[in-house]
Amino acid sequence: MACEAMPFNIFYVKTRRHVRMHLTLKKETTRPPGANSLQQQERFDAFLREFNAERPHEALDMNCLAERYTASPGGYAGLPEPTYPFHDREVLVTACGRLCLHRKRIDLSTVLAGQKLGIKEVDDGIWLVSFMHYDLGYCDLEQKTLQPLDNPFGTRLSPMS
Repeated sequence: MACEAMPFNIFYVKTRRHVRMHLTLKKETTRPPGANSLQQQERFDAFLREFNAERPHEALDMNCLAERYTASPGGYAGLPEPTYPFHDREVLVTACGRLCLHRKRIDLSTVLAGQKLGIKEVDDGIWLVSFMHYDLGYCDLEQKTLQPLDNPFGTRLSPMS
């Protein structure tokens, strides 16, 4: 019986510690807040330095996080270059977050700046826009707009289901 309750207790303790860390972060970095974004960032950076290198943690036998940290032996290679074999063409999003197609500019988002997207014409002047394996929405060249899908990152159902 005690073993069944153990996962809940471990989750509860981890959650409580996580909430406690956020309360400490908020208290020490936002009260009072920095006068501008640069000063606020400096407050966050100072907290991070202290939290990682100076503040002992009970869960680590009163060691600092930096004393216990070891780098992962495997390096991170990053994401693979996206390819779009089932799309008509690939386009690069501009630095200002636009998709340029047939001399028309459609605003997407600066979040996608520099990313390669796949586009496929699904109707006359209507293009499906995809990033990796996520369909983002439909681009109307005449209106110069992107009609986003409700949630491109939600559960995907195959046409056969």
